[in-house]
Amino acid sequence: MGSKPLVHLSDDEIAVLKESSLLVGKTLAEVAKRIAPGITTGELDRMAEEFIRDSGGVPGFKGLYGCPSTLLISVNEEVVHGLPGDRVLRDGDVASVDCGVLMNGFYGDSAYTFMVGEVAEPVKRLLRVTQECLQKGMEAAVENNRTGDIGNAVQQHAESHGYGVVRELVGHGVGRKLHEAPEVPNYGRRGHGVKLRTGMVLAIEPMINMGVKEVKQLADGWTVVTRDGKPSAHYEHNVAVRPGKAEVLSTFSYIEDVLKKKGELVGA
Repeated sequence: MGSKPLVHLSDDEIAVLKESSLLVGKTLAEVAKRIAPGITTGELDRMAEEFIRDSGGVPGFKGLYGCPSTLLISVNEEVVHGLPGDRVLRDGDVASVDCGVLMNGFYGDSAYTFMVGEVAEPVKRLLRVTQECLQKGMEAAVENNRTGDIGNAVQQHAESHGYGVVRELVGHGVGRKLHEAPEVPNYGRRGHGVKLRTGMVLAIEPMINMGVKEVKQLADGWTVVTRDGKPSAHYEHNVAVRPGKAEVLSTFSYIEDVLKKKGELVGA
């Protein structure tokens, strides 16, 4: 991705991209309504595709790089890129649900880690800290900072809680393509990396492991898991770089409204 030109979007283009990002949030809220012990990941995937198409969008992942699904659902020790299917979610699981939408020529891309039933307190803490990592990363996504400032903010917060920060998978620019330059690692040194300019749109997505940072890919060619089998969490937002404060284009508010009603909001 490093060789791709950096993309800067106009305010009008960013407004269009925001619509795609908000549809991802609404789709993940539909997942929030349905996710519970006993449901299969495939059922959630079919429901999400139908919702996106009914809302005037197209699933952003399906068919891209050969991806067979609308959602990528990664359970427990799965970090990212879990393929939906017959797997039944069980009480105590956590599931990262990553979703992309293409609408009016622009992609939205967001992810949220859901609790399934009653989740152990140490795992809840991992989810809370990973959300905080996302927040700290977004706070660093301002004009004249660098990608290393975002990564450093995420890394410092995660490692201060004893968690592992995945190196092999990174955030990215997003626009007319799902993956644009620059790469946005979740680790790094302040003042290093690509300089951020107003109009760049970034997908910031901390992938934080309860144990070691090392991961491996399964034989399906997609699913990435922690090497020590401990849980991982993943949250993702799209932000537009601005002077002083990033503009957050995606939202968890639809999801959190549903989870509050269900009594399943992390930290609630």
